[in-house]
Amino acid sequence: MSPFPITLLTGTSIWLHQIDLATYARLAEEKDMTFFCQNLTNEYAARGERLIHLWDDVIGQKPAVVASRLQALQGQSVRVPGRLTQARRIDKATATAFLETNHLQVPLPGKIRYGLFLPERYYRVLPPAGLPDTYRADLPAGEVLLAVATFAQPRQMTRQQPPRRSAELLRMANRLGCTVVGGVDKLLKTYLVNHPADDMMTYADRDWSDGNSYRKLGFAAVDDTPPQQCWIHPDEGVRYTRHTLPPGVTEANARSLGYVPIFNAGSRKFVR
Repeated sequence: MSPFPITLLTGTSIWLHQIDLATYARLAEEKDMTFFCQNLTNEYAARGERLIHLWDDVIGQKPAVVASRLQALQGQSVRVPGRLTQARRIDKATATAFLETNHLQVPLPGKIRYGLFLPERYYRVLPPAGLPDTYRADLPAGEVLLAVATFAQPRQMTRQQPPRRSAELLRMANRLGCTVVGGVDKLLKTYLVNHPADDMMTYADRDWSDGNSYRKLGFAAVDDTPPQQCWIHPDEGVRYTRHTLPPGVTEANARSLGYVPIFNAGSRKFVR
C-alpha cells in the first residue's frame, strides 16, 4: 500500500505512482523510507505489472521529458524507422546538450558517443500531428539529431579467464516527441563494430523502466542495485547526491537545513 495516488496511465496497463515531496518529507520523519519505492516496484513486478514512480520534483524540473516519455508509452510519439537514419560519432558538447534536453537523469557523456541523424529528405516522416506546431519549422537544414547513446571506454576484465573486453552503455535518449524504431539496436551495433567487446552492460532506472526493451535486444538481468539516496530542498527542487551538496551542507546537517533525503527504486543491471 502507498499513501500516494496510483493510477493507470491512459491506454496502457502501466501504473503511475504519483509522489509529492511534501507528503514524502512528512513520512520520512516518521519512518525509514529507504526501500519504500523499491519494495513497491517489486510488489507490482511480482504480479506481472509495471509501476512508474512519478516524482513531482522531476515533473517540475523536466516537464517536457516526462510528457514525452509518457506519450511514447501510450503510443503517441512519432515513430521514425531506424533504417532512415545515419549513425556517426558526436562530440561531448553535442551529447551533453542533447541528454540535458531529452533525458531525465544527469547527462553522462562518456568517452564514446554516437548519434542517429535523420537527413532532411526524410523530414516528411515527421508529421506535426501530436507534436508542437513549431516542431517541423524548427528543424535545422540538412539533418536533425534524433537519438544519442553514450558509452564508457571498453575495459579489459583481467580477473576473468580468459580475459574479457567489457563495454557499458551509459545513456540512451530519443528526441522529444520521437521514437527511433530500432534505434538502440542500431547504435549498439555501430558502437561494437568500431569498439569490439565480448559483452555489453547497462543499467535500467527502476523508477521508470522494467528493462523489457533491453531484454528484447538480448540483454539478461543479472543484479539489482540498492536504492540511491538523494537530497532535495523543497524550495529548490534540485536533487543532490552526497558528493554534490551545496557548500556548507553535509549529510550530517542537511535535515536541519531543510533538505529531505529521498530514495529511488534502484537500478537493474543488464548484460549481453
